[in-house]
Amino acid sequence: MIITCVITDDEPIARKGLQSYVEKVDFLSLTGVCEDAMQLNTLLKTQRPDLLLLDIEMPYLSGLDLLGTLNNPPKVIVTSAYERYALKGYELDVADYLLKPISFERFLKAVNKVHNLLQKESLPIQEDFLFIKSDKQMRKVFLKDILFVEALENYVSIYTTSGKILTHSTLKRIGESLPEGNFLQTHKSYIVNIDLIDLLEGNMLRIGTFQVPIARNYREEVFKRVLRNTL
Repeated sequence: MIITCVITDDEPIARKGLQSYVEKVDFLSLTGVCEDAMQLNTLLKTQRPDLLLLDIEMPYLSGLDLLGTLNNPPKVIVTSAYERYALKGYELDVADYLLKPISFERFLKAVNKVHNLLQKESLPIQEDFLFIKSDKQMRKVFLKDILFVEALENYVSIYTTSGKILTHSTLKRIGESLPEGNFLQTHKSYIVNIDLIDLLEGNMLRIGTFQVPIARNYREEVFKRVLRNTL
């Protein structure tokens, strides 16, 4: 992910220092440098950067005053010599607040934070249900209700808290529709809901009244994921 950014600061040395930092970070692309908030206001009429590196105390209009006028502003990292504006900055939902002089280490931490925020926002929204075709019907199944999935040649059995659904599909296709964070393949023929595992014993998992095998080639990943919260 490339993050476009604009530097705004009335101090030439501060602008130059931030520009050198931006050039060191491969996912940042500098698309503008402004000497004050009024220049930035004009720039934002024609550009939509992902990130503003924004000073506060500048002639005519402060950085935070400009930020308060923007609808749906970009992510903002404040760069200021004054700590007293921090509370107001966070009230305006800035991503981070950097006090001058700014070390590269602190700058990198701030832009990494913005990178993570933008990456999360770009992810597609995961629906909490699937429609499964079974017996010429499309049945709505909530992901939280799926216990495990079992492959049976050209069919797949989906075991849920309310019963079993048989559908003409493959385990691979079903697996691609399930969120990786909640579901885990334990065997060439099984995918389980991690949240509903009750017991792990030897090469078997127990989910409710069912037992699901763990194949040798999946064992390491299964143990790592299932036993991540262990006393």
